[in-house]
Amino acid sequence: MDSSTRAAPGLRERLGSAVFARVAGPAGAENRARIHGTPGPRWFGPDRPIRTVHGDASMFIGGLRALLLQSLHPLAIAAVEAHSGYRGDPWGRLQRTSTFLAVTTYGTADHARQAADRVRAVHGAVHGTTPSGESYDASDPHLLGWVHVAEVESFLLAHRRYGAEPLDAAGYDGYVADTARVAEALGVIDPPRNRAELVARLASYRAELRSTPEARGAARFILLHPPLPWAARAPYAVLAANAVAALPRWARTSLELPRLSGVSEACVTPTGRALTTAIRWAMAPARQPYPTARD
Repeated sequence: MDSSTRAAPGLRERLGSAVFARVAGPAGAENRARIHGTPGPRWFGPDRPIRTVHGDASMFIGGLRALLLQSLHPLAIAAVEAHSGYRGDPWGRLQRTSTFLAVTTYGTADHARQAADRVRAVHGAVHGTTPSGESYDASDPHLLGWVHVAEVESFLLAHRRYGAEPLDAAGYDGYVADTARVAEALGVIDPPRNRAELVARLASYRAELRSTPEARGAARFILLHPPLPWAARAPYAVLAANAVAALPRWARTSLELPRLSGVSEACVTPTGRALTTAIRWAMAPARQPYPTARD
């Protein structure tokens, strides 16, 4: 065995461990053992589409897209700005998000319900007024519905574009139906259960969405000022470029993001596929789901 052959597993382990530590946090290994090792019934069996989508590296791009899209609801971004602490502790927020997604997707039914109840308790304390004088309440089912559909569409779109095992039409309908179970546990009323309902529900929010200084500031922070070491900034820039390219044109305009030509977009997507393939390769030995973004 030559030195390059011996070096590959070591490199793979180092890269995978570094990514896992970032997204799962210091308690990641303990949480992973509890989530996957605790016996008992699950909300979702091993053949369910939610496991396929949430276990893929495309979630990194989908999560960034979801954050950008969600910020265009002025009540949602006001709540995030005032209460989430994402600027001061972005990695802590990501780690809480990743744990929630892993527990509800792979954990026992009891653990999933407990995780949803904890999030509902946090939301119960999040209320206030936007800079323009509008009241917000994070427990409002309508506002929760926006956060949910923006997230689900982003994860679904990213998986279709970058996923290792894209699903068929019935599989993606099944994914939307699976996520509805989690949404209801969080307080969303009548979430969409297939792609047609998802598209219609997203369209129903369009009149409520607009550009605000808070949304544009969040986009600049997420895209231009990530708290990352320099070595990680180039890969992150690839993820960010693909997240922006996956947004609808009106959302990019509202966030004052650069317009990409058709040729530029065609060049961006292969870089996203290459990077998600590399992340998938690095994390494969741990067989760890790839988490993203929710409070």
